[in-house]
Amino acid sequence: MKVLRTPEERFATLPFFPWKPSYLEGLRGYEGLRLHTVDEGPRDAREVFLCLHGEPTWAYLYRKMIPAFLASGARVVAPDLFGFGRSDKPAEDAVYTYSFHRETLLRLIERLDLRGITLVCQDWGGILGLTLPMEMPERFARLLVMNTALPTGGPVSPGFAQWKAFAAAFHDIPVAGLVALSSPGALNPFDAAAYQAPFPDASYQAGVRRFPRLVPVEPGMEGAAHTARARRYLAEAWRGESFMAIGLRDPVLGKPVMEELRKTIRGCPPPMELPEAGHFVQEWGEPIARAALAAFA
Repeated sequence: MKVLRTPEERFATLPFFPWKPSYLEGLRGYEGLRLHTVDEGPRDAREVFLCLHGEPTWAYLYRKMIPAFLASGARVVAPDLFGFGRSDKPAEDAVYTYSFHRETLLRLIERLDLRGITLVCQDWGGILGLTLPMEMPERFARLLVMNTALPTGGPVSPGFAQWKAFAAAFHDIPVAGLVALSSPGALNPFDAAAYQAPFPDASYQAGVRRFPRLVPVEPGMEGAAHTARARRYLAEAWRGESFMAIGLRDPVLGKPVMEELRKTIRGCPPPMELPEAGHFVQEWGEPIARAALAAFA
C-alpha cells in the first residue's frame, strides 16, 4: 500500500488551533499507518467528548467547541480519519471503504479505553459515529448531533445528488473553497489555509474523493446494514442523553433530514436551530457546545 504523509510544515501556521498533535501507531488492523488525534484534558476524566469530523475536514473543525468542553473538566479526543488532516493517507481510492473508516473508530476507542463518551458528530462523523454506541453501549453516555444522517439504502436529500455529482467532477477537489462556500461568512484566511493544509496536491485526496461515493444511498451498499441496525438501536435501546443542533442554511443535511433523524433517537429533545449556520455548523460551535453542556448538566 502506498501511503502519503502530509509534511508537518503544512500545519506550521494555525493561530486558532493551539493543541499539540498526538499520534497513534500500530492501531490494531492498521499497522503501518499513523493516526492523528487531538487528545486534551485529564486522562482520568469521567466525561470524554469524542469529536468526529466529516468530509473534507479534520479536527480543526472543532476548534471553537474544544475550549468549552475542556473548561467543563472533560477530556476531548478529536481524531483525523485516515486520508484527512494530519493522519496518514493511503494513495489508492479503493482503500477507503465504509468499514475501513468505521473499524478505525472502534479500534481507536478500544486503544484509548474511552468511557463516559459524549459522541459529537456531523456529516460523516454521524454516518459512522452513530453506529458505534450499539457496538459498545457501556462506553457511550450522550450524543451531540449536528447536520448528519443515517441513510439505509435510500436517498438522503435532493441536495446530496448534486453534491455527489460535484465531487465526482473534480480529481483535485477545492477543499478550502468548498468549506468556505458551505460556511458563509465564517472563515478567515487562516481557517481556509488550515482546511487546505492536509492536501499539498490531488494525490493526497483519495479519501476526499471516495467519501461521497460511500454514502449508503442505494440498497445493498456497504454500511446500509449498520445504519439500519443503528436506527433500531437508537430508537429502541438508547438510554443516554442527546442534544441536536441544526445549521439551517445546509441544503443537503438541513432541517428536514435532521428532524427525521431526531425522531429516530429515543428521547431527543427539540433541536437548537442556527439560522445563519451552514453545513459545517461547528464553525458556529461555541454557543452549541455551551448549550449542550448546560442541557446535559
